[in-house]
Amino acid sequence: MSLSSILSADAIDSAIKDCQAPDSFCPKKFFQICGLTKKSPQDIKKVFGILDNDASGFIEEEELKFFLQRFCPGARVLTDKETKGFMSIADDDSDGRIGVDGEAIDSLLDPSFIYPWIS
Repeated sequence: MSLSSILSADAIDSAIKDCQAPDSFCPKKFFQICGLTKKSPQDIKKVFGILDNDASGFIEEEELKFFLQRFCPGARVLTDKETKGFMSIADDDSDGRIGVDGEAIDSLLDPSFIYPWIS
């Protein structure tokens, strides 16, 4: 299964283009542009499964660096600042990995959620 079977290819392309410059990635904005915030919990779990490259049931920091490349192979990797910021918000139990069923996932997909590391 590919992400374009869940999200539109045009929306993915727009989201990738929006964060081409280093340190410009904003998860909230990315999720809104690619359409993930409007998807069902079942679709979100499917997307999570695709992003979980090693199929461990979690997204670890090393996998998170390549987050954009899972949407588009030619996209850039996240900077250390972006990766650590994303992880600090999404890792709700501070174990160094993101689980699909955590409260942090819900808040990441909530359009009203504010990311404190984005100024």
